[in-house]
Amino acid sequence: MTTNAMARPAMSVQLVPEDRRAILENVLSALRKRFYSPEKLNGDWHAAVERHRAQIESAATADEFEKAMSDLLAELHTSHVGFFHSSARRASSRAALSAAYLADETPHGKRWIFQDVHSGGAASIAGIQPGDILLSVDGREMIPPEHPVFAMGRQAEVEIVGADDERRMVTVNVARPKGKKLHFVEPTLVETRQLGKGIGYLKVAMFPGMVGVEVANEITSAIAKLGAVESLIIDLRGNTGGGLAALRVMSLLTPDRIPVGFALDRRRMTANLESEKHEFRRFSRIPSSTKTLWLLAMQFAPAMMTKKPIVLQTEGLGKRPFHGKIALLVDRHTASAAEMIVAFARENRLATIVGEKTAGRLLSATSVKVGNGFRLALPTGAYYTWNRQAMYKRNSPKIQLIHWKC
Repeated sequence: MTTNAMARPAMSVQLVPEDRRAILENVLSALRKRFYSPEKLNGDWHAAVERHRAQIESAATADEFEKAMSDLLAELHTSHVGFFHSSARRASSRAALSAAYLADETPHGKRWIFQDVHSGGAASIAGIQPGDILLSVDGREMIPPEHPVFAMGRQAEVEIVGADDERRMVTVNVARPKGKKLHFVEPTLVETRQLGKGIGYLKVAMFPGMVGVEVANEITSAIAKLGAVESLIIDLRGNTGGGLAALRVMSLLTPDRIPVGFALDRRRMTANLESEKHEFRRFSRIPSSTKTLWLLAMQFAPAMMTKKPIVLQTEGLGKRPFHGKIALLVDRHTASAAEMIVAFARENRLATIVGEKTAGRLLSATSVKVGNGFRLALPTGAYYTWNRQAMYKRNSPKIQLIHWKC
């Protein structure tokens, strides 16, 4: 994500030319050592570095330096790449507002149009609805491709045009993040209802947490409340992904224990992977209580310490009346772990997939310190389905597009 210095408070970080050069070299070194796709660091990338170097090294402020570095990293054309200061308390609308939008022509010119607005999020609470047109944030006009960013723990004045074609200002309260590293505000995670004629509807906004015991339990409770529905719609539109709780949704698609896939660091790719994968440790059960997480830690610590792949496998929850009659709703904002669900369903023919190509953000990533409080976020491994289909591209050109009314 490239941010704009005028859209947020200036950083107080002081940098001298030697600092900027050293940070740039640290970023380049980290990419060479850990970037998941070394073939992208080719001649075009080296040319981009030289093209951006002067602007990076001569940046007058820390904000300009951050933007110049972000502009360079955008040349990699991949997700999960970012450059930010560890003191940053700001986020995109996807995280801060629990909302996503698309760029399109409107009566007000090319604008951002809200597409996914999750219940319980800051945008929804402020009265923003899907289809509303974003005009400005805190008096600054927002025209694509510039994205707005929001200071966490503050109010923002957002001007929109609603379905009635009337302009109005809404005050959005952007809460403080719950953690020091993850800058997001949780919306209502799980929603469910019956649509009549034996059709159940389940919407999951995201899968927070590494294991996600709480949201997995919410999903199970929601399905139980639906009763014996004969068909099921699972709505993953705008789902930003997250952690292992996505396995609970995949386990609802089949009664069996089926291997799903694994994340693979570039250093782990070998010619014998097809046979070696059967020896990888398998994660096939989300515990029902956080009190037993220490047992998981002990079980999987050796593999994690040696960075060996861990295969996800469905939990074997048993036969459900809706098996074979499931539809997954997806769009361009369906990302990360939610895309894993889509890939699994498609590969095993467990659901009809309805919607747009997904975001193409299914990568394992980390962040590293690069000096003076700055950090580089970068993808370190690609996700592979059990049949070794690399899923770091948008998923998928084969999605079935049909009309669905609910």
